[in-house]
Amino acid sequence: MSLAEYKDVILPLREQAEVKNRWLEERLETVIPMVMNRSDFDMWLIICNEYNEDPVLMSMLPATSMGARRLTILVFAKKDDGTVERFSVDRYGQGKFFETQWNPDKEGQWECLTRLIKERDPQKIGVNYSDTFAFGDGLSYALASNLNEALGEEYMKRCSSASDLAVGWLETRTDSELAAYPTLVKMGHALIAEAFSNKVIQAGVTTTDDVIWYMRQKMHDMGLKAWFHPSCELQAPGQSFEFLQKPKRKLIQPGDLLWCDVGFYYLGLATDQQQHAYVLKPNEKDAPEGLKSALSDTNHLQDIHLRHMKVGDTGNEVLKNTLNEAQIFGMNAQIYSHPLGFHGHAAGPTIGLWDQQGGVKGRGDYPVYDSTVYSIELNLRKEIPEWDNQTVRIQLEEDAVMKNGKINWLDSRLEGNYHLIG
Repeated sequence: MSLAEYKDVILPLREQAEVKNRWLEERLETVIPMVMNRSDFDMWLIICNEYNEDPVLMSMLPATSMGARRLTILVFAKKDDGTVERFSVDRYGQGKFFETQWNPDKEGQWECLTRLIKERDPQKIGVNYSDTFAFGDGLSYALASNLNEALGEEYMKRCSSASDLAVGWLETRTDSELAAYPTLVKMGHALIAEAFSNKVIQAGVTTTDDVIWYMRQKMHDMGLKAWFHPSCELQAPGQSFEFLQKPKRKLIQPGDLLWCDVGFYYLGLATDQQQHAYVLKPNEKDAPEGLKSALSDTNHLQDIHLRHMKVGDTGNEVLKNTLNEAQIFGMNAQIYSHPLGFHGHAAGPTIGLWDQQGGVKGRGDYPVYDSTVYSIELNLRKEIPEWDNQTVRIQLEEDAVMKNGKINWLDSRLEGNYHLIG
């Protein structure tokens, strides 16, 4: 489908809200018990103020709630049978998702929370502080002090970091979410295909900034929300690509190798994709064989990476195993993959950073779980004979799902050849 045809797929806001609320109800009924029962927590507290929202809270509110209201407290309490009671301690509540337990006419808000905790007498209470994952670090210093004062020494001794609960909740994708995800990825591919076409690019006229703003505007026009400003850069004889360096030239010319990086949110889920295009010279019908060979090698690197994505292995183990096999094939490779979901750089194991190829302490020690989505992000550098053996960096990023112990692309990938322009 063309990008224009996908615009008709985007639901009106009211219908989007209905879908997101169905998904939220399903997640609260299934994901919460799962992550709590695989932990030793009896209770999970999520506490934040309006305009300083906990990142977990924003994924638990109904679609019509734009943020916290005043002091908002959500509580999950595990019962003996493994089911989980959920309620809020705030003035407004969250409808059928979290029924408020607080009557302001009878007791204070912190007093209510303390009473409810003592009634259930949990032995281990999870609160959102973490020095590893920002997603599990949503409790502010002031609110932590208020909680300490409210609960007292006995119950504060039972509190510990709920980082794994926060990450587990955020990273787990339900079947309903996974059924919708391929369409999001297809839309991203359609956006790249249109941006990397004669419709947008005219050699000698169009700049890489023009391509960037075309993608950004298209996402906005379609009702998609960019989660980062897109990128587009070029490589050519005499112009290489290096991270964080300002390019010499932005005007696109025949013979250039283009690269883009783009991602958006739809229905609360994020995409993240990188692909390349080649601008044909006059009388050229294809990209140079050296560039095509580099793309083929990078596809091989993707295959190696997917082969080492195994449930139970940590991000650092996946990174090490992938790079070790890539080295056997003589690849000059870097791996920096990450989870996808409610966020672009989402909760879950970090699988390398471009400047930390020896492993990532903490975030890289978290294991791969099933029912999760990843952005398989990497690059390979290779000398190109047609460019006087100049080193070219092929950067690819495609989205994949880990389900039932196997990982597969959510849609096709760029392989065989580049987008050709001209």
